[in-house]
Amino acid sequence: MKIAITPKERLFETAGRLFFQHGYRAIGVDTIAAESGIGKMTLYRHYPSKDDLIVAYLQDSNEDFWEYFEQSTKNAATARGKLLAFFEALQGYVTSPTCYGCPFINVATEYPEVGYAGHQVALEHKQSVHARFTQLAEEAGAPQPEALANALHLLMDGAYIAARMYGATSQNPAVDVAEAARQLIDAHC
Repeated sequence: MKIAITPKERLFETAGRLFFQHGYRAIGVDTIAAESGIGKMTLYRHYPSKDDLIVAYLQDSNEDFWEYFEQSTKNAATARGKLLAFFEALQGYVTSPTCYGCPFINVATEYPEVGYAGHQVALEHKQSVHARFTQLAEEAGAPQPEALANALHLLMDGAYIAARMYGATSQNPAVDVAEAARQLIDAHC
């Protein structure tokens, strides 16, 4: 039995896909309404502004990221194993045709104003990821867990940028991100 999605869900899914593929500033409410088949009045009833829609998309992306993180690390028995498992999964994702980078980096690039609501959501997300990396680095026995977390954070974000830049091509340097993470973890632990 197929479950029908609501107009709000269709708007949200369409906006998310367009934002991720084409950028936030490049996509206007007219395009979202046309692509979703939902009128602008309905869009504004659910999301009073495009900024509200961007924030909702980023909050949803944050939840998706943490589900992905937990799913990709659930079979690892150790903190070191969890870090490695995450970067192995990340490598698969950032070298796939479905990855257009990181929605949080993308919004911070397009809206560099720190006070912008979407920028704030992105910043909170990145701080949470860094905190998790620090916790796992500490549990893995890194003498300087903050230094390892910094390096892994930069590596992850670099892989997302490579995905946006190169896509799923053989030129994408993210094809080796899991090995780079392993070397960093080994050097620090």
